[in-house]
Amino acid sequence: MLYSHFVYILTNVRKTVLYIGVTNDVQRRISQHYFDSQNNKKSFAGKYNCYYLVYYEGFENAQSAIDREKEIKRWRREKKNKLISKFNPNWEFLNNEVF
Repeated sequence: MLYSHFVYILTNVRKTVLYIGVTNDVQRRISQHYFDSQNNKKSFAGKYNCYYLVYYEGFENAQSAIDREKEIKRWRREKKNKLISKFNPNWEFLNNEVF
């Protein structure tokens, strides 16, 4: 199944900060977060150097992705960690595996 929208979770190199976002192009968004972290640091992800992908989830439409993003953002860190660990047990950086 092809998905048009994604919820994604980024972290910093030490895995101490999580950033949750929604996009229709994961690679482009990671590049934007990386650029911001190396330059003006205006966004949360840029300020905390969150550009390492550890989780993503695909959706057929934007509203479903937005709803899921909002749901995950409300969770405590422990629950977010469990979600990531179930999907990516070693918390490997998946930047090179996205489409």
